[in-house]
Amino acid sequence: MATKTANVLARVEPDVKEEAERIMNQLGVPASVVINMLYKQIILKREIPFALSLPRRPVSREEMSDAQFDAMMRSGMDQARADAARPAADVVSDLKKELRAWR
Repeated sequence: MATKTANVLARVEPDVKEEAERIMNQLGVPASVVINMLYKQIILKREIPFALSLPRRPVSREEMSDAQFDAMMRSGMDQARADAARPAADVVSDLKKELRAWR
């Protein structure tokens, strides 16, 4: 017996759609299944199943006090000394993602 379905029409930025569909294709999950899963989670939890918040805005050096800047630099040095550093390419990639979110 066929299951009844309803259509959902949503406008999505083309680059967001393409990237999400690429990932879903790699996972082998069609968009309709992902949307259905999202709707079911909303019903089950009676809320959006992820945090909705504004991303932190990057802070420029001019907006920091000398103490804040020194603390940030000390933290970076401590991470480097503890060998908790990340490859520069990963950091640059993350920064680009954050900046795209602010456009």
